[in-house]
Amino acid sequence: WGPGEGEEGHGGCLSSDSEGNTVCSGIPCPAPSLPGTDKFCPNGAYAGRELSGGCSLGRDVVGAQLIAGVGVPTGFPEALHPRGEEEEEEEKQKGSGPITFTLGNEILGLEPDNNFQSPDAEVYMHFMRSHCCYDAVPTSCKLVVFDTTLEIKKAFVALVANGVRAAPLWDSKMQTFVGMLTITDFINILHRYYRSPLVQIYEVEEHKIETWREVYLQGSFKPLVYISPSDSLFDAVYSLIKHKIHRLPVIEPISGNVLHILTHKRILKFLHIFGSTIPKPRFLKKTVQELCVGTFRDVAVVPENAPVYAALEIFVDRRVSALPVVNAAGQVVGLYSRFDVIHLAAQKTYNNLDISVREALQQRTVCLEGVLTCYPHETMEDIIDRIAEEQVHRLVLVDENRYPRGIVSLSDILQALVLTPAGIDALNS
Repeated sequence: WGPGEGEEGHGGCLSSDSEGNTVCSGIPCPAPSLPGTDKFCPNGAYAGRELSGGCSLGRDVVGAQLIAGVGVPTGFPEALHPRGEEEEEEEKQKGSGPITFTLGNEILGLEPDNNFQSPDAEVYMHFMRSHCCYDAVPTSCKLVVFDTTLEIKKAFVALVANGVRAAPLWDSKMQTFVGMLTITDFINILHRYYRSPLVQIYEVEEHKIETWREVYLQGSFKPLVYISPSDSLFDAVYSLIKHKIHRLPVIEPISGNVLHILTHKRILKFLHIFGSTIPKPRFLKKTVQELCVGTFRDVAVVPENAPVYAALEIFVDRRVSALPVVNAAGQVVGLYSRFDVIHLAAQKTYNNLDISVREALQQRTVCLEGVLTCYPHETMEDIIDRIAEEQVHRLVLVDENRYPRGIVSLSDILQALVLTPAGIDALNS
C-alpha cells in the first residue's frame, strides 16, 4: 500500500486540483465516517480521503463516480463463445495449453525432517502470538473503499490507478462491509464472459458491483473474513492460510471502521524487521530441499505462446496466484501473475484474450515483480531475505539450467515458520 498522509478535519468536503492544491468541493458525503480512507461517493465524480468529522480530501485520480441507479439492475448476460472440443484439441496439438509437473522423491527426499518440531523452532510462533494485528498496521497507509453500487469498470480502473489489489465493499443499504473486491473477481468476469474481439463487453462492464455479486455468488454469500486489531498476528496468519485469501481486513469492532488490509507480505515484512531481536531457529540454515518448504507436486506452468485465456483458466481452476512462463525448451523466462491481468482493464484489451502470454508480458506498462528464482541448495534464511528485500510474493524454484522445480510462496513460508511448529497444517486443511 502506498503512503497516504493523514490530514486534520476541516468540517467540509475538500478536493485537490491538478496541481495538488486543496480546494473546497462543497459536496456533502453521506457515506459512513472512515477516517484516513479513500472514498468513492455517490454524488458525482468524486474520489477522496474520508477524514474525521465527515470531511474528505479529494484524490480525483481516476474520475470514478458512483451513480445511484434507478430500478432493479438487470442480470449479467449468459457466457458466450465457449471453447469447443475442436478448439481445445487444436490448442493441445499446438502445445499451448497449460502444463503441470510433479517432482519425484529423488529431488525432494522422502519426507521433510523434524526440524520444525524442535524447541527453538517455536520462536516465531511465540513472537506472532505476542504481537497483535495493530502492531503491524503502518503509521500511514492508503486504503480504498468501494460502495457496492459503483460500476465494475470504474472500480477496477480505480484499483489500477491507486496501485492497490483489493478494496473493501461497503453496502449503503445494510450500512456494513459485505466483502472484498479483488483481482480474482476481475479474472472470474473475464473467464466467464469472454468473447471474440468483434464483440464488446460493455453490457458487463457497466453493471454494478452488487449485480456481479448477486449473479456470481447466486445467493451463496459468505461472511466477510476479517480480524480485530487486538487479535494476534498468529490468528491473522492462520486466517489468511486457512481461508486461502490474500487480504485480511482489520476492522475496529466498536466503530466498524477498516483500519488496514493485512497481507502475507506485510506480516513477513514485520517479522523480518523485528525478527532480528529474537534468536534465529536452527532450521533457517537448512536448505529448502531439506525442509520441503514450497509446492513441488502438480505445479502448473504456462508456455509463453499460450493465449492469455489459457492462463485465466488455470487461475480459476487451480486457484493459483502466479504461473511460471516457460519457453519451448521448458526453461523459465517469466512469471504471469493475477496482478498482470488487472492491467488489461487499464489498457482496455480485455476483450482480446487470444494474444500470447509473451505478448501480454511485453505490453506491460510497468515492470512488476518480474520473475525471481531460487535454487534447491539455498538456505531458508536466504530465501526469506530475498523475498522480503525484493518485496515479491513468491520465488520460482529452478535448477542450474533454469528448469522449473517448484514454487516457494509467502503462504508456504508463513506456514513453516509460524503454524507448523504449533502442529497446525492450514495449507492442506
